[in-house]
Amino acid sequence: MNPSHRSADHPRPPATSRAGRRSGEEPLTEHLVDPRAPRDLKEFVAGLPKAELHVHHVGSASPRIVSELAARHPDSRVPTDPEALAEYFTFTDFAHFIEVYLSVVDLIRTPEDVRLLTYEVARDLARQQVRYAELTITPFSSTRRGIDERAFMDAIEDARKAAEAEFGTVLRWCFDIPGEAGLEAAEETARLATDDRLRPEGLVSFGLGGPEVGVPRPQFKPYFDRAIAAGLRSVPHAGETTGPETVWDALTHLGAERIGHGTSAARDPKLLAHLAERRIPLEVCPTSNIATRAVRTLDEHPIREFVEAGVLVTVNSDDPPMFGTDLENEYAVAARLLDLDERGLAELAKNAVEASFLDAAGRARITDEIDAYTAAWLGR
Repeated sequence: MNPSHRSADHPRPPATSRAGRRSGEEPLTEHLVDPRAPRDLKEFVAGLPKAELHVHHVGSASPRIVSELAARHPDSRVPTDPEALAEYFTFTDFAHFIEVYLSVVDLIRTPEDVRLLTYEVARDLARQQVRYAELTITPFSSTRRGIDERAFMDAIEDARKAAEAEFGTVLRWCFDIPGEAGLEAAEETARLATDDRLRPEGLVSFGLGGPEVGVPRPQFKPYFDRAIAAGLRSVPHAGETTGPETVWDALTHLGAERIGHGTSAARDPKLLAHLAERRIPLEVCPTSNIATRAVRTLDEHPIREFVEAGVLVTVNSDDPPMFGTDLENEYAVAARLLDLDERGLAELAKNAVEASFLDAAGRARITDEIDAYTAAWLGR
């Protein structure tokens, strides 16, 4: 989900920081990064080949990337000094988080900025042994700020191809509608996703992000119908901050093949049974759900209920630097919540591969790599 579009759904949480705190405040993310995973398990996760299915483009901008973008645009109020940037990333409340996030969006002003961000996000994914990622991009945010649409497509594609050649990480795109921007944004996103003169080679899916409260899913049906007719897969966010009826709407009206978050599905046994029977995966993002107050504490997260109901669960990082996490940490969190050992974590990694839109040969290749890595680790 794109955190710049969520303020209507959440109360303001206390301050959060990746690297510092304001006097008298407890950084929210300090207790989100899981320190309790056994050392051997952390080492296993660090080397485990992975796929990432729910991670946002701008939301993945690390302080290092933000610093470089800020240096390119000295008129911005975003600092370039690492220590100052750490303080800048100390959020006093959710509204301040939105303000900071939008200031990062405003740093992406040129195709060169788009290319840098995309390439560096791929570098960070490769560092975590991510072999394949479906990166959620909101092109409307860039085109409405004046970036030429053809140049935008060329920039993400150039970065994608360079990343695959240099890091071995395969990137694919999900173009998502910022739901709070309404049908104008839906029309623009659908046009960019389905116009053969513009549609990038790496585009595989069509999504819907932003707040759920006051943004009913059925109104977006015509745009999802167009995207599906053009061969794209449907992956809307649903049931993150609203009830299970939003997930039903995504399935019924938007033809959802995977559900982003789906947190409230745990409250509807019939929905859980439907997801399990139809093998419709959930893109679960535990740390994000705590940071946005979709779930109160990690121990209350419904991921175990999903697994026990037979739902295909994948674990993802959403907007990792914004919440002081990464995919490795999300696996460590899942290991604790689900009592997983190395074999269980390997199965979790294979879930993401199975749920991905990678071709059969690519899925088999990564699955075999996971199996070989796990066997070698256990045979030490």
